[in-house]
Amino acid sequence: MDEAYDVIVLGTGLTECILSGIMSVNGKKVLHMDRNPYYGGESSSITPLEELYKRFEIADGPPESMGRGRDWNVDLIPKFLMANGQLVKMLLYTEVTRYLDFKVVEGSFVYKAGKIYKVPSTETEALASNLMGMFEKRRFRKFLVFVANFDENDSKTLEGVDPHSTTMREVYRRFDLGQDVIDFTGHALALYRTDDYLDQPCLETINRIKLYSESLARYGKSPYLYPLYGLGELPQGFARLSAIYGGTYMLNKPVDEIVMEGGKVVGVKSEGEVARCKQLICDPSYVPDRVRPAGKVVRVICILSHPIRGTNDANSCQIIIPQNQVGRKSDIYVCLISSAHNVAAQGKYIAIASTTVETDSPESEVQPALELLEPIDQKFVAISDIYEPTDDGTESQIFCSRSYDATTHFETTCDDIKDIYRRMAGAPFDFESMKRRQNDVFGEDEQ
Repeated sequence: MDEAYDVIVLGTGLTECILSGIMSVNGKKVLHMDRNPYYGGESSSITPLEELYKRFEIADGPPESMGRGRDWNVDLIPKFLMANGQLVKMLLYTEVTRYLDFKVVEGSFVYKAGKIYKVPSTETEALASNLMGMFEKRRFRKFLVFVANFDENDSKTLEGVDPHSTTMREVYRRFDLGQDVIDFTGHALALYRTDDYLDQPCLETINRIKLYSESLARYGKSPYLYPLYGLGELPQGFARLSAIYGGTYMLNKPVDEIVMEGGKVVGVKSEGEVARCKQLICDPSYVPDRVRPAGKVVRVICILSHPIRGTNDANSCQIIIPQNQVGRKSDIYVCLISSAHNVAAQGKYIAIASTTVETDSPESEVQPALELLEPIDQKFVAISDIYEPTDDGTESQIFCSRSYDATTHFETTCDDIKDIYRRMAGAPFDFESMKRRQNDVFGEDEQ
């Protein structure tokens, strides 16, 4: 402990573990500490099931009908991976995929007028969907063809749209798309949580829809992947990467003080010893004086004995309830996983409903989702504060991550990781150069 490091990382959440792995690959000397006795922080998976009941202070513990407690791995923060998204690219480039197995999520659905429908994201699905009338289908098909061909560097594909000044609202108007189609396009394909994007330049939205379509094209059933044994496997995979490159790990290690000199971090004090460092990465819980609240998220973990109605008995799926459908500002999300992913006992399902809190009664805000899940065997309600750093860390060299938001995928988390890396390294996050550094250490054949 009493030595000098390039980087000290506090907390073993996914963001922190990915950055720890990347810094180790880059040749930095890394010390990674966590006050908890387990990996994952907020992004851990709880096992056995008895631990989940204890965590939520449910005195009786799980009934026998829940099966063996060890068969359960329950995520505290539900998210899927976009098959062609940034986290999958990070996993592939760092070779962390060798420690993990994934399954494709079976379906992606959207809520409309009390019912759920499969999300159409290809021309064929658009023409077969019950979400739209015949004329709307044709207009939506034209829109999808436009998006698929769109290339900001090729004026022939733009059809008079300026990627940097034409708003998404104007693009929808060009194709004469109705409100219901706009709802599922913006919220179930582009995966926006609110309608703020409508009046922003269209390029970001078009790229998001392309990401969805490209992710879907990789496996066919849905654009999402999920790791066997739960999301807690992800931070552990990156922690293993860091250890391979010389990173040192200490769990169950209290943090007494972050030591500063002249406004800059110089070390971390724990149990009377000081480990010195040049840079510090941490989650918001380690630096309460350097973060501010940025809202709340409600998550309701539900244990079911049945798949969700209207999903063709899918073992796993995502359901998005667009805000306009239920008179809200933010979408409501449902993630469903099951024993097929080694996270629940045979015949059992875990559904997690989540949304950004807008009122004084958070649980009632996810009621439309809970109604889709009935009957529910047991539910666990968590209301979490979202924190964001008050500065960019370049002066103090303390780089704090953001709390995990209500989105059901890791794209915003990856944006945060790349942003922290850019500020720490003074250069953009670059997969290719990272890969070259790995090859320098191991040689191509050994990877």
